[in-house]
Amino acid sequence: MNKMKMILEELRPLPVLALGGALLLAGSVLAFDKPSHETGGTGKVLTLPMDESSVSRTTEPTTSFAPIVKKVAPAVVKIVTTEKTANMPEQQFPGLDDPFWRHFFGDQLPGPHGQLRAPRQHGLGSGVIVTKDGYILTNNHVVDGAQEVTVTLQDGREFTAKVIGRDPKSDIAVVKINAENLPVVPLADSQKVQVGDVVLAVGNPFGVGQTVTHGIVSATDRGGMGIEDYEDFIQTDAAINPGNSGGALVDMEGRLIGINTAILSRSGGNQGIGFAIPSDLARTVMTSLVESGHVTRGYLGIMIQDVTPSLAKEFNLHERTGALVGDVVADGPAAKAGFKDGDVILQFNGKNVHDSRQLRLTVAETKPGSKVPVEILRDGSAKTLETTVGRLPGTEQVAEANNPNGEDTGTLKGVAVSDLNSEARQQYKIPHEVNGALVTQVQPDSPAAEAGLKPGDVIESINRHRVQSADEAVQLTQNAKDKRTLLRVWSNGGSHYTVVDESQNG
Repeated sequence: MNKMKMILEELRPLPVLALGGALLLAGSVLAFDKPSHETGGTGKVLTLPMDESSVSRTTEPTTSFAPIVKKVAPAVVKIVTTEKTANMPEQQFPGLDDPFWRHFFGDQLPGPHGQLRAPRQHGLGSGVIVTKDGYILTNNHVVDGAQEVTVTLQDGREFTAKVIGRDPKSDIAVVKINAENLPVVPLADSQKVQVGDVVLAVGNPFGVGQTVTHGIVSATDRGGMGIEDYEDFIQTDAAINPGNSGGALVDMEGRLIGINTAILSRSGGNQGIGFAIPSDLARTVMTSLVESGHVTRGYLGIMIQDVTPSLAKEFNLHERTGALVGDVVADGPAAKAGFKDGDVILQFNGKNVHDSRQLRLTVAETKPGSKVPVEILRDGSAKTLETTVGRLPGTEQVAEANNPNGEDTGTLKGVAVSDLNSEARQQYKIPHEVNGALVTQVQPDSPAAEAGLKPGDVIESINRHRVQSADEAVQLTQNAKDKRTLLRVWSNGGSHYTVVDESQNG
């Protein structure tokens, strides 16, 4: 029997790669600039409609889901995104300045900088209105890279939306439309969801129009899929297809329990294994994005791994639960609390630890500065360490600036940077004497990519000014006098200079 191969693929109207079984997302083409309409948070204190009571679990058969659909459907929207593809140099098409060709191709011919204008690409997804004044939950991959975002309500009204914030690590994004008294879907407590609960999935698959499917919760706490950094999926057999991403997974009370995100498929269509981001995680991320423009996560400073049967035997564990500490980051919160490699973390803040993925997610959701008890097993003896959770270093920042008039005055667009930390140094083999801002993402076909910049490089200086942090790198690219930037970059074991020229990138 052939083993199922799993690949990442977006579920939008683009060519589908069907290699055996595929793990498919519904989203957008990669581009790491903030769209011109995206902001750094609103400063608003967000209040979301909640209903945290347990769902009624009766054995009586349901003859119709129509009452639930009537409650939910008006608050599930279609999201259409538009973005530009990279321009193509005129040199690849000699002779295009001949008026004969312009007669046929018009404005698609090269512009003033000798580039062939590429057509715009469109993406399709879904979203869920969660506040009456127009805040909408969706997936990051639905709006990532979008130049324009259009939201269409079930009643036909159409709005141009503003991207409030995106979080690639959880694949959650928040967009906002200017409207009042909108229909909303209240959020449920997704921790109370049980395997076997009946659920409905509402979205806009394949652009055919709003569609409702039903099924059950097949599993909870699914992770290790390689879709996102932080995974805690609800699995369902309710039909989810391309265009459903960002749509609602609701319970029989008409409450939001998840944001539909991905499917596991051999064909590219639904085959009964779909994944949704739990509403609890979506709510936490959304609140941070709206109020501050970014997501702040907790940090312990430890390398952890799952407890295998052989490791359980070596560490005298009766059960294969907990997270084994493989290394402790020097001067990190865990080191200061007295953690050592070989410790097995059994409880974090009063909650049992099942595996390393669950612990990582729990720590990330803990507010930095919180003091929490952590129960560990060391040399066969249990003990409790009091730990002050730190702030996860390496928060990505996009090197872009806009002046009050909305005119772009920044350079190094399409480049995402973060602070250097021990994990990054270990991953990219960066020496301790190298300092600067770590390049985490580079938009393909951008001037920075053409200059050779790539993830894992370290920007040591910008225009001969030393760089010590991601914040400093962003500041040094703001209000630039011209569009040429001199960088000193550490890469592949050594440092070199390169120039990023955006003057021809109109």
